Amino acid sequence: MVCGVLRIPGESLQHALRGGQVIRDFATARAKALGDIKARLPMRQRAGMPHWKKKREADPSLNYTRRGFRLKDGRLHLAGGIVLTVVWSRRLPKPPSSVRVYRDCIGHWYASFVTTATTEHLPETGRMIGIDCGVKETATTTSEDHDLPHAQHGKKAQAKLSRYDRMMARRRPAKGQASSKAYREAKKLRAKAYAKVAGQRQDTGRKWAKSVVCDHDRIAVEDFRRKFLAKTTMAKKAADAALSATKRALIEMGRKHGRDVRLVHPAHTTMECADCGARTKHALRERTYTCTRCGAVRPRDKNSAFVMLVRVGWCPAGAEGLRPSGPLARKAA
Repeated sequence: MVCGVLRIPGESLQHALRGGQVIRDFATARAKALGDIKARLPMRQRAGMPHWKKKREADPSLNYTRRGFRLKDGRLHLAGGIVLTVVWSRRLPKPPSSVRVYRDCIGHWYASFVTTATTEHLPETGRMIGIDCGVKETATTTSEDHDLPHAQHGKKAQAKLSRYDRMMARRRPAKGQASSKAYREAKKLRAKAYAKVAGQRQDTGRKWAKSVVCDHDRIAVEDFRRKFLAKTTMAKKAADAALSATKRALIEMGRKHGRDVRLVHPAHTTMECADCGARTKHALRERTYTCTRCGAVRPRDKNSAFVMLVRVGWCPAGAEGLRPSGPLARKAA
């Protein structure tokens, strides 16, 4: 399924929160929690009992099934005679089965439609590409034209974010007291700054993924998981690079356009030679890979990008018939 998101400008849906779908969702969640208790599932596997949302701590949201909404003349008609003029972000490929209307932390209203995903096939190019993920550069590829440098959106906005953090610290209410209007205003300004950075990261990743998918039929990307970087000195830079979001955008774009995307296990990809398959251990500070068996010399990240192709059996020039030992690739779901 795919969700199309649109913005609802200048209209409030607070009065719609009394709709029957909210009660049905509450009943479904409560029944699931009671069923897990009756089945004596462990605590970590049980669904939590639903709780009331606090007005100032939770953003409102409401769900409508097929009978609770309809689209007519580009407008969204909700149950209860609510008619909304919307700003569409994209066209829906097929009639939606449900919609979720919600408000984000900034105060903007959105509607997320659930509809069947469709595949928009692009012309065949006969080209393939290997992609190595990293911290110094977000993505290093076998093609010089598709490398993705670290944009550092968070670093550029750090001065503004720090300023809003200090504003919140000065206006923070005492324990047990309600927050002041000035504190809520500073909190909203910080949320808007963070939302802008998140949007910049998403936009950069999606544009890069679109260019890669349009120019290549087969894509081998490192199945990089930055969880192990969370406790290292590179954690902040890795988070700013949005590695997981960029990889997810590439997988979704490849699925949308019918491309063959393979995920390669990252074990030993920085130590293997793309030409002969030998392993040569280098320190992380050494950015040039030199093979001790065949003498191949190339940038370390470029060598890892070629290893991605070799791992999935799409041998690049100079590596015909050779395949380094190690975990194999899996196809992106």
